[in-house]
Amino acid sequence: MSVRSTRGARGQGSSGELLELVRSGRATTRGALQQATGLSRATVGQRLDRLFRAGWLREGAGGPVGSPLGGRPSITLEFDDEHAVVLAADLDTRHARAAVLTLTGEILAEHGGTLVIEDGPETVLGELGRWFAELLEKAGHEPREVCGIGLAVPGPVDSDTGRVVQPPIMPGWDGYDIRGRLARAFTEHTGAAPVPVLVDNDANLMAYGEQRTGHPDCSAFVLVKVSTGIGAGVVVDGSVYRGIDGGAGDIGHIRVPQGAEALCRCGSYGCLAAVASGGAVARRLAAAGVPAASGSDVRDLLASGHPEAVGLAREAGRRVGDVLATVVTLLNPGVLMIAGDLAGTAFVTGVRELLYQRALSRSTARLEVVTSRLGERAGLVGAGALVVEHLYAPERVEERLRAMGV
Repeated sequence: MSVRSTRGARGQGSSGELLELVRSGRATTRGALQQATGLSRATVGQRLDRLFRAGWLREGAGGPVGSPLGGRPSITLEFDDEHAVVLAADLDTRHARAAVLTLTGEILAEHGGTLVIEDGPETVLGELGRWFAELLEKAGHEPREVCGIGLAVPGPVDSDTGRVVQPPIMPGWDGYDIRGRLARAFTEHTGAAPVPVLVDNDANLMAYGEQRTGHPDCSAFVLVKVSTGIGAGVVVDGSVYRGIDGGAGDIGHIRVPQGAEALCRCGSYGCLAAVASGGAVARRLAAAGVPAASGSDVRDLLASGHPEAVGLAREAGRRVGDVLATVVTLLNPGVLMIAGDLAGTAFVTGVRELLYQRALSRSTARLEVVTSRLGERAGLVGAGALVVEHLYAPERVEERLRAMGV
């Protein structure tokens, strides 16, 4: 059923819905908005006026003349992506990245550095507040221009509360009020009023960022991050699939027969992450006398072509590929993306070997197995997009306009 038949027939078409039509490119002139919503010219004009006064909409160049009799070209409408900026951060176990982004996902300023998640949320989130203040100055933007903050964390997140739920590699974070602390840290270091904070799992946000920027037409997209741990993000019809409480995609804790004696950080034995993650490969290398303490160390060894690291990475890929055969058969994705510290040739080769051997041929016939395009920026881009899609959703637009008195 069309937009017009579902909304216009009831005379609906709020300012938020008009903005959504413009942002998506489905209707970018006043006439097209009238046709899409069934609203009168005067009503469309009134509702657009609210968006102009808020600074969220602007007029672009004239479009083609619609009538064969000629006349003035239609004025196009554009989402004004310069009226605000977004802050985003992506936490790993011992490293973090933060950035200032435009509302369309362009990174204006970026910083990466050591930030140890085991130091706890109070310390880590407080430091992120300081990073944000410095990045805003570097990007040439005022703190008052920030409309929201997005944060990616390496653990399962309850999207309703923004709190992590029993995260195996985030000691001290379980149930902590991340949103509140990060909002306070932003205010403490910038002097600006608190802004909305959204939190999600890092693999989810990496998948969201990669799908939106590189595979927007893929209706079923899976990203697997293999670093210190292993997790997956799933995007279906343009939306992140999280499950009922944020636990979807936690494939690192699927039990595998090869790891019956391997103790995982979650406290169980035999988890995939205990035998095939970057941390697991690092431990095996260290036991063989090769200096390696983390997934990032393994990444560096793989980049230098270290033969033992290459062999273990391929073996880890085969173990992950065995599990992914079930994932692919269940979800039937169009794209399977491998990301993280181990996402190199050796690991991906191992994944392909077992995946194509074990999965149904019908499930892999149209499957693309690829590596990350955004690299370390994927989580930042996804976190920024999460904030924008939340704040400019039709119902949220109406709330914000009322709060602004527009």
